[in-house]
Amino acid sequence: MKTKTYASVWDAIEDTKEAAANMRLRATLMMDIESYLAKHHLTQADGAKRFGVTQPRLNDLLRGRIGKFSVDALVNMLACAGREVAVHIKKAA
Repeated sequence: MKTKTYASVWDAIEDTKEAAANMRLRATLMMDIESYLAKHHLTQADGAKRFGVTQPRLNDLLRGRIGKFSVDALVNMLACAGREVAVHIKKAA
């Protein structure tokens, strides 16, 4: 049996390369939000206020419920906290 390798876990579990790319981007944005909370020592309640969402919504993010968040929603949350999102596009391998 031949072993198949993937560039990321998303490439392995998503049906299309487009879906995998979207999931990678959402995961990156969610990790930035989580890092921001830790860096600023914010509680979920304080973080929710900073990101313009409810505390249960932020809890979903912190529990990794990626399917509940669109790229737009995550970008909006980061903008509420004064974060600027930049996109780097490169040729696929």
